[in-house]
Amino acid sequence: MTSNEIFDLLSARSPADIESLRTQAYQVMVDHVGSEVYFRGLVEFSNECIFDCSYCGIRKSNTAVERYCLSKDEIIETALWCARQGYGSIVLQSGQQSNREFIELIVGGVQQIKQRSRSSVLPHGLGITLSVGEQSKETYRRFFDAGAHRYLLRVETTAKELFEKFHGPEKTLQRRVTCLETMKKTGFQVGTGVMIGLPGQTLNDLANDILFFKDIDADMIGMGPYLVHHETPMNGYRDEIAERKNEIFQLSLNMIAATRIALKDVNIAATTALQTIDQKGREMGLMYGANVIMPQATPRHVRNKYLLYDGKPCVDESAADCAACLEQRIAATGRAIAWNSWGDPCHFFTRTGNQD
Repeated sequence: MTSNEIFDLLSARSPADIESLRTQAYQVMVDHVGSEVYFRGLVEFSNECIFDCSYCGIRKSNTAVERYCLSKDEIIETALWCARQGYGSIVLQSGQQSNREFIELIVGGVQQIKQRSRSSVLPHGLGITLSVGEQSKETYRRFFDAGAHRYLLRVETTAKELFEKFHGPEKTLQRRVTCLETMKKTGFQVGTGVMIGLPGQTLNDLANDILFFKDIDADMIGMGPYLVHHETPMNGYRDEIAERKNEIFQLSLNMIAATRIALKDVNIAATTALQTIDQKGREMGLMYGANVIMPQATPRHVRNKYLLYDGKPCVDESAADCAACLEQRIAATGRAIAWNSWGDPCHFFTRTGNQD
């Protein structure tokens, strides 16, 4: 697809155009990846971060947040709880660090999770996605060899000026792209994504984001609406974002649909941020072509310390309550959950020719 064709999809505004877009995306999803929904138990194991991104609630300069890092045993037990629920896969997510203690925590945790989660329904153990930021080639290899097989590293925006504005000099877009390419060479199923509705962002920027996903041959996409955190420099945009809330929400759904139509066989997440704007946001994401949901599994005693934006839902629910709620929500869409399944993206097997 061309940038202009994607731009036209994103521009859908009338009820008829929006429904046409949604219907097309949903059918592409059914044809290329099926209608089942895959669960990824989300374990936010640390909110410590060395970076200072201006949009993020756990940025290193936010002294109001209480920092934490779960122990290896806590991470493992949370992962095993997910396995007992039939999730099939987990996401281990944190702020970014690169010190030796942090790397060893992940390597040891992943190894133990893989070994201890093997069962008759999960003979190879839980599928494991890591979302722990930019790392070295050697570290990616260690993570992969330990047993993680997916890695999510969002670029947040591919518009160079916006990237630099919201990330500062510590990060570069090229470094992010290099990391994604390194992950791919290592053997990971590679995921990325963007925020939608950033101040100054245009439809052309978003169309180019989708072309970027295609150009790097991404296997997984995780994206959602930009939401303000009050302890960040971007809190000054709060009124502007609030006024554009409905526009940003619909644009986020359009992005899911356009990405599905353009990329066809990737996995796309219906993110929690959608639910922050609309109570049925994640269900609507599924109806626009998403096929992955991430139930909150982070232990409740630290969950309210991992707030990337204000208004995050499910903070006070138990992990069991969250799972039951999502099961009901998905049933309401008429789709089935693929229990005890890794739910690997079809695109990865097309891209690599690996059928294992």
